[in-house]
Formats: sequence, structure tokens, C-alpha cells
Amino acid sequence: METKNKTEKFRIIFRFLKGNIRFFVGTLLFSVLFTACNALIPQIVKYTADHILVQDGIPEGLNVGQTLLLAALLVAASAVLSGVFNYLSKMCLAKGSENFLKSIRDTLYHHTQYLPFSWHVKHQTGELIQRCTSDVEVIRNFVCRQLPEVFRICFLIVLYLGIMFSMNVQITLAAAAFFPVIIGYSCYFYSRIGKRFQDADEAEGALSSTVQENLTGVRVVRAFGREKYEIDRFDEKNNAYSNLWVHLGKLMSVYWASGDLITNLQVLTVMVTGVVLAVNGRITLGEFMAFISYNASLTWPVRSLGRIISDMSKAGVSMERVAYILEAEEEKDAKVGKPAMDGDICFHNVSFGYSPDHPVLKNINFTIPSGSTFAILGTTGSGKSTLVHLLNRLYDLPENCGSITIGGVDIRDMDRQYLRQNIGMVLQEPFLFSRTIRENIGITKEKLLDEEIRHAAGIACVDEAIQHFTDGYDTIVGERGVTLSGGQKQRVAIARMLMKEAPILVFDDSLSAVDTETDNKIRKELKKEMEKATVIMISHRITSLMQADCIIVMDKGEIQQMGTHEDLIRQEGPYKDIYEIQMNSDIRLMEGGAACE
Repeated sequence: METKNKTEKFRIIFRFLKGNIRFFVGTLLFSVLFTACNALIPQIVKYTADHILVQDGIPEGLNVGQTLLLAALLVAASAVLSGVFNYLSKMCLAKGSENFLKSIRDTLYHHTQYLPFSWHVKHQTGELIQRCTSDVEVIRNFVCRQLPEVFRICFLIVLYLGIMFSMNVQITLAAAAFFPVIIGYSCYFYSRIGKRFQDADEAEGALSSTVQENLTGVRVVRAFGREKYEIDRFDEKNNAYSNLWVHLGKLMSVYWASGDLITNLQVLTVMVTGVVLAVNGRITLGEFMAFISYNASLTWPVRSLGRIISDMSKAGVSMERVAYILEAEEEKDAKVGKPAMDGDICFHNVSFGYSPDHPVLKNINFTIPSGSTFAILGTTGSGKSTLVHLLNRLYDLPENCGSITIGGVDIRDMDRQYLRQNIGMVLQEPFLFSRTIRENIGITKEKLLDEEIRHAAGIACVDEAIQHFTDGYDTIVGERGVTLSGGQKQRVAIARMLMKEAPILVFDDSLSAVDTETDNKIRKELKKEMEKATVIMISHRITSLMQADCIIVMDKGEIQQMGTHEDLIRQEGPYKDIYEIQMNSDIRLMEGGAACE
């Protein structure tokens, strides 16, 4: 999952610098001034040792004490200015860095909101979260901290080496000879472990996905006693993740130990060379002291330069992972039509498959008159849910695969958001946010009106249950509604959907977790309240579909039967078979209950 090319990858990242350039320019400018002020101090020390202490070259009109005081004041002034410029540099960097990070986060979050449903289905939540957090932080660290540091270090090397060469070429060459070795060693080492950083990032994503799945599926884990299995599964991924970082830690230990050896050899070489030259009278004590100071100031930045340059491999991996999300194409509408939504719904020669080799729907044809109740019955995998997913444009129907129209207008010519606002959907496993019941029901409204919320809850036959909670409508729903029963979740979701007042209502097996009596009561309330709405009901329970104006029976992506309950019950076919099985099952349950009594 890499980007098309590296130029495109960096172009995506650099676009977030727009509006923040002034902060980064300020960072670089103040860094230069900070470095220049630090470079003055060794020169003052050199002048003090070579001239003031030996009373040679003291400014006219000043004595030794006054000259030393002046030198001390110059050192103090340089240090103060250095501190001020360093502070300004850090302030500019902080503002630019946070603005840059906020821009990436905002763009990523906004972009993922408009990515196709099919794209989200193919990607794990934990992996996406890891890309949007850890990888973004790696990018921020590189672009906002390491790149300015590279500029500062390069300026530092040029400035300090220039000063050192002006004082003595021989000792400067002895010091500079190690710099290519230090930089080259760091580049080589980090380039070799770039893939290991990528493996660690991917392992972190897999670990996050495991945790996310376990926490959101906690009810299933408890119900089936799968705690030990989940713990073992987590331990396996956690051990793999930890082992990767332990191995990386060993490699980094080798790097730092070897780097320390090379750095200390460089310092030793400079000192020995300087001592020899000083003994032979080829450099002064002040020059030797200045050289030691400049070399000490260069050693660690040079070493860091190699590490930062090599860190491009790690930052590059994170850029690719983030750019992969940003390059995913958002849902787009060829036309922006907003026709009336109270017309007939027509599926004409609709064929569809999630992959070319596995068709799900085959030449589907039916019409749902406006204001009618339409029911769909079928086995698992027969394509029932796919029909409503296509209607809601969670998946777009490809060209030459038929058409779906509402009031004679192809839904592909409609504004996608407008279409979805006018279709209320309740799924078998509805998603509830970790907020209050009041907020979950009224989430489609900007202003929460208690009367409207209670009215919708009453239609969904959940108002009485909510009133029995200690906090009523202010009860906090656990993540994914885990504190509610399956039937309560479905009824809260129905109430939430009713708040939209949509002209088309879709119930995708959304009453499966409620008893038959409550099911019947809800359907009666819906019929009375939403008599003008077009209702599409999907269910395995025939009693939920019997009152529909038209019922279709699907199997293997095709319509096997179509008609009213009375029509289908008189025909030999799957509907009659299912009806008899379910009715006989209900009778046996009732007899069993009577026997128990």
C-alpha cells in the first residue's frame, strides 16, 4: 500500500506547510543568530587567553582588570542573546509545528469522513488510528524538528569549520577527517534498519486492531467465555511487537556504542594534534582552547546529522502510510440533483457483486410504490442487505449493471448526502455512540427537543424502558451500546431514525432482537405515525412481513417469488415452506410452555 511515487508523497506533506511558512522561516533565522552568538564565545576566550592574560594587545586606556571585565560582559551578552534567539526559535517552531500537526489531523479526519463505505470495510480500525496518530507524529517530528535541525547543523558546520580553518588548517583537517566517517556510518546504519521500523509500525497497527476489536466485542467475549483466547491472542501480537523493538534496541545499542567509539577517537585525535602543535609553538593556548570548544560543539551535531538524514527512511514510511489514506478517492457525485423523494422506487435489471467473480445480485426487477410497505425475505447471503446498501449508495451501482430510480430519477444523478438524509436506515446491529440515550436519539437534530425525543421513543416502544433507568434519558450508553440489551439498542436506533422524518424508511432485520408482541406493537405505531412514508422491511420472521403490501423472496441473488402474503401462502415455494416451519415452531413452543405450566 505505497503511494504512486515519492514526489507525490512529499508534495502531499508539504502542502500542509502553507500558512505556516513564516514560523519556519523565523525558526531558521533565529537558529542562525543563535549559532552565531555561540560562535563568538570561543573567540572571546581565545582573545582573553592570548592577549589579555599575557597583557599583550590590551585596548588603549584600559587595564587588565577592566579588559577582563569587558570580556566577561561580552561573553554574558553573547550568552543572553543566544538564549533570546534560542527562545524565539523554539517559539516559532512550536507554533509552526502545532499548526502543521493540526492541519494534517483535520485533513485526515475530514477526508476519512467522505471515503467510500467499501474502502472502510477493507481496512481495520486499529490500523487507521495508528496511521492517523503515530505516523502523523513521526511526520511532525521529522518535518518540524529534524529538518530545521539539519539546516542549523549544516550552518553550524560551515561557520565553525570556516573559523577553524582561518585559525589553523592542520588541526581543522584532523577534526574534519572524522566527520564523513561519522555521517556515513549513521546513514548506513539507519538505512539498513528502515525496514525494521516499518515492521514495528505495522505490528503496532495489528496490536491496536486487536485491542479495539476486543473492547468493542466485549459482550461476545464474555458471553462465550473467550477471555483466555483473547488474552493469548493479545499476548502473541504483543510479544511479536515487543520482540521487534527489543531487536531494534539491540541494533541501536550497537550503533550508539560504535558511534561513541568513533566520536571519542575524533576528540582524542584533535586533542593530541592540538597538544603537539601547541608544544611546538605552532598554535597558541587560546587557539587550542577555541579549537577544543568548536570541536566539542561540532561532534554531537555532526553525529545527529547522520541519524537525522537516515531517519528519512522512517519518516518516509510514515509519509507513505498517511499519503495512502489521503490519496484514497472520496465519494463524488457526477451531478448534484435534489429531486422530490416521494416517488416510486424502481430496481431495473440490477446486477451487482463485491468482486467480479462473485455476483451477489442477478437481474433484479421490482417497483416499490410510494407510501407502500415493501418486504424482503430470504436466506443469509441472498442479497437482501445489498439491495438497501445500493439504494443508500453505500455502494455505487456500476454502469451497465441496471439502474435504481426514485420518482424516475436515477440515484446516481442525485446528491449523495441529500439521498441519505431522505433515507432512514436501521440495521440489525445498530451502532450507538458512547453518549446519553437522549443524545443518541437526537443525534440527527441540532437542537434536542425533549418532546420530540420522547415521542420518537414512544413509537419505538422504548420510552417505558428508558424511564426505568436511574438517569432516564441521561443514562450514558456504553461504547457501541454495550449497557443496553439487543432489543433496547434496536429500539433506540429506530427512535433515532424516526427523528430524521425521512420519506423512505429501511428496517434491515432491525426487530430481530425484540419479542413478537413488541414487534407487532412497533409496526402498528410506525404504520400510524409514518403512513405516508415508503417502508422497506427485511426480516427472517414472516410475522413481521405479513402485513406488507408486497413481499419478495430472494435466494442466491435472485427473486424467487413476489406478491402479498395471501398470494404467496397459496403458492408452492420457499415462502410457504418457511411460513409452515415458523408457524409449527411457534405452536410447539406454546405447547411446551403450556406443559411447563
